[in-house]
Amino acid sequence: MRAPGAGSVSVASLVLLWLLGLPWTWSAAAALGVYVGGGGWRFLRIVCKTARRDLFGLSVLIRVRLELRRHQRACHTIPRIFQVVARRQPERLALVDAASGASWTFAQLDAYSNAVANLFHQLGFVPAVAEVSGQLGKSLLKFCSGDLGPEGVLPDTQLLDPLLKEASTAPLAQPPCKGMDDRLFYIYTSGTTGLPKAAIVVHSRFYRMVAFSHHAYSMRPADVLYDCLPLYHSAGNIIGVGQCLVYGLTVVLRKKFSASRFWDDCVQHNCTVVQYIGEICRYLLRQPVREAEGRHRVRLAVGNGLRPAIWEEFAERFGVRHIGEFYGATECNCSIANVDGKVGSCGFSSRILPHVYPIRLVKVNEDTMELLRDAQGLCIPCQAGEPGLLVGQINQQDPLRRFDGYISESATSKKIAHSVFQKGDSAYLSGDVLVMDELGYMYFRDRSGDTFRWRGENVSTTEVEGVLSRLLGQTDVAVYGVAVPGVEGRAGMAAIADPHGQLSPDALYQELQKVLAPYARPIFLRLLPQVDTTGTFKIQKTRLQHEGFDPRQTADRLFFLDLKQGHYLPLDQGVYTRICSGAFAL
Repeated sequence: MRAPGAGSVSVASLVLLWLLGLPWTWSAAAALGVYVGGGGWRFLRIVCKTARRDLFGLSVLIRVRLELRRHQRACHTIPRIFQVVARRQPERLALVDAASGASWTFAQLDAYSNAVANLFHQLGFVPAVAEVSGQLGKSLLKFCSGDLGPEGVLPDTQLLDPLLKEASTAPLAQPPCKGMDDRLFYIYTSGTTGLPKAAIVVHSRFYRMVAFSHHAYSMRPADVLYDCLPLYHSAGNIIGVGQCLVYGLTVVLRKKFSASRFWDDCVQHNCTVVQYIGEICRYLLRQPVREAEGRHRVRLAVGNGLRPAIWEEFAERFGVRHIGEFYGATECNCSIANVDGKVGSCGFSSRILPHVYPIRLVKVNEDTMELLRDAQGLCIPCQAGEPGLLVGQINQQDPLRRFDGYISESATSKKIAHSVFQKGDSAYLSGDVLVMDELGYMYFRDRSGDTFRWRGENVSTTEVEGVLSRLLGQTDVAVYGVAVPGVEGRAGMAAIADPHGQLSPDALYQELQKVLAPYARPIFLRLLPQVDTTGTFKIQKTRLQHEGFDPRQTADRLFFLDLKQGHYLPLDQGVYTRICSGAFAL
């Protein structure tokens, strides 16, 4: 960080020396000397180290903005953009089913989607009704398609495929629309720390997410992308399949992620880009070494949730040259991307041009996640090394900074704060705690509510989970804080997958003493057959936190760290009572 006032002093010196009649080169040299001497050398160091990264990021930002502006002016939509792509390369493979080998060319995919549109338009039917069919009138038409499973066709339901053979495959005449600002669909958030919410995805948001990932990671027209993520989630649907719809890449789909088939699929279909999310990379590292690992052509892995503890191990073992980690959410306006492979980072914020993309880390009370404000009522920016809540300034007229929110207005309002960057503005609250280093690289720390305070220290559950998982051979681990009667803060508890009952708590404690500070070592252990995950491979903690360390709430094996004896005790009803009464020192 440059010294306060160094810049203004150097400019003043430059003007003074020029007025005295000295050559401008001498004046500039003298001003530079004053600037550096006043502490400006720190800023110059940051410029030298980050200029290339920041300029590339700026070029991506400008490119996405120009593309969006062109489509907005033409009143384009995602379907219209796809039609142009399909006409340009009708015979190229668009989608491939990794399991069956079935494939669709762009021409076939375009014709099929046109048939669906024409049929449903003719019937006056487009809303999705499967989940609420029991509440709907009998006169409403219902259809089914694809793999029907063992139950077959449901009552009052028609097979769609025979009807589509008779439907027109010509493009459907488009009614007057709102263009890129119109609603495209809804995506439910994964609900890791609460109930899922239906996020609104407009056409410009879909395009923005696809375009940023495409340009930030220098994807190529000839790339083949492997997508084994659920398509009800934005990573698999938008960032994955979106590359096919917007930029014409071939996308290989696998209905369900398979760690044992992952690299075989990549070899078979000549994939050059793969997607990951949540714990997928850790699951792949748990697999035995197989021959396909050395024969694939994958150069880029794009996703989020790759733990820093296994980052380099993943890249080295599987020979993936570029890890494209990013931070983002379906609804957020403050997505960031790691464009230069900085290990552990999920993106960056420019220290040179901070106002080009107005995002910021702001200070919060980490117990309540309440925003902290200065004397003027504005949020307090974090300095390098200080954890803070990531926020993005909202501008509804800018497709890169708008926040469309959720179907629920109350859920939308909870994600907006006012007077954050300046008086009267609005900003999106990500709900996630990150930390930024001196060069502007950002590192994910925790979701809101995951960080907990113990013995006067803030404990990062993400960090402790990574350490425990590595010690236990990439086992599933969930770490969270639990309240103990009469004790300040929250004690750490780790739920560990131990399906065969082989884990030794005392052996684990011996290892934890070497790698974790005393305050970060879990006070309670819960050994269970498996740790719950969401459909997007994120650890689910809500139920575990609710049940706490009460042995009446579960049949899983529980243990308590007796600090006096220096080992874990089995936690039964008697030990639980003594803990709650204060008989054990925590």
